[in-house]
Amino acid sequence: MTETEVEVLEMELPAYARSLGLAFERIEQGAPVLVMPFAGHVEGRPTVLHGGATSGLLENAGYAALRAELHRQGRHVRLKPIGITVQFLTAAKCQATYAMGHVNRLGRRNANIEVVAWQESRDKPVASAVMNILMVEDEG
Repeated sequence: MTETEVEVLEMELPAYARSLGLAFERIEQGAPVLVMPFAGHVEGRPTVLHGGATSGLLENAGYAALRAELHRQGRHVRLKPIGITVQFLTAAKCQATYAMGHVNRLGRRNANIEVVAWQESRDKPVASAVMNILMVEDEG
């Protein structure tokens, strides 16, 4: 694992991510994989993951992928969502759920990210998202 990958895994997740129980699992293809263990506070209807928790996992994985790429480039920006579209593909069951983002386009001011969430197999996604993010250069 490279020094940059270790630094990415040591980044602190936002409070909302921590309240969902999210954690960095590993780095794959330069992007962090987040995991959300199943627990009562993320349950929707009995034995099924709540859609809001799924959306939170996707959003945080997308931001993590973007932050990792910005970190590699040495860029310090504030991120502002333009739009996030979530697609629920199947009901996520009562087990750990993983998500990973892929930065499709990273410009000077805008980024486009695709995110996928899965449980047992990445080949069987439970949800996906597309995120468009505005980046504003930090003044400080």
